[in-house]
Amino acid sequence: MTQISVLYLDETVQFDQKQIRHLFNLLGTKEAQEVLATAMKELAERLSRADALYKAGNWEAFALSVTGLDTIGEQIGMQSLSTASRAVCDALERRDMAATAATFFRLLRIGDRSLTDYRLLCDTSG
Repeated sequence: MTQISVLYLDETVQFDQKQIRHLFNLLGTKEAQEVLATAMKELAERLSRADALYKAGNWEAFALSVTGLDTIGEQIGMQSLSTASRAVCDALERRDMAATAATFFRLLRIGDRSLTDYRLLCDTSG
């Protein structure tokens, strides 16, 4: 008898609470919320762009887009996103396309989850 395993793809995301508080302390609530809203929009756009570039096989532009996701993650305290972005870049640099695919699709899941969770986090932290 064949056993079927189920792979659950629910990603846990981690946020750097210190970085988030630092943004609010440095900029004030209103300006920090504006910066975060802009970053969230950029994050969503870059995720979409990276997906299109991946599907097109445009690896140079894809790498730049994913690197930008790492930068956004670092700036606004999205640790999981930054870690996943670096894993994609590492796999791509090694020209390991199987690892690139696996890490990229994990990045997409984390990105989607980060967008949702971050909005909830900011609604309660302001």
